[in-house]
Amino acid sequence: MAMADARQLPGPSFVTWAWQLVGACRDQDSELFFHPEGERGSRASSREAAAKAICAGCPVLAECAAHALSVHEPYGVWGGMSERDREEIFVGERRPAAAARAVFASPVAVAVG
Repeated sequence: MAMADARQLPGPSFVTWAWQLVGACRDQDSELFFHPEGERGSRASSREAAAKAICAGCPVLAECAAHALSVHEPYGVWGGMSERDREEIFVGERRPAAAARAVFASPVAVAVG
């Protein structure tokens, strides 16, 4: 069986991912957005709040949030939402009132909405 010729595969779509080039997080340390193994308690809350504060002023907040929700991004802060925030939305899809509370209780959602 012959292997596929990689030259014939479609290339990356710049338009699809172009929003990432102007994200407020682009020049930040990724550890701010992705927790180290075993992080808990006030340290985790502080890191997450700092990441969400950067997201709050991001020009591509909506695109980032839409991406994270569409691919069910499992890790990190994306579009001003933590892993827990996104999970509440996914669970809330089965309970619409809970999803609405989770989104509108978020300081980032209030700041941009």
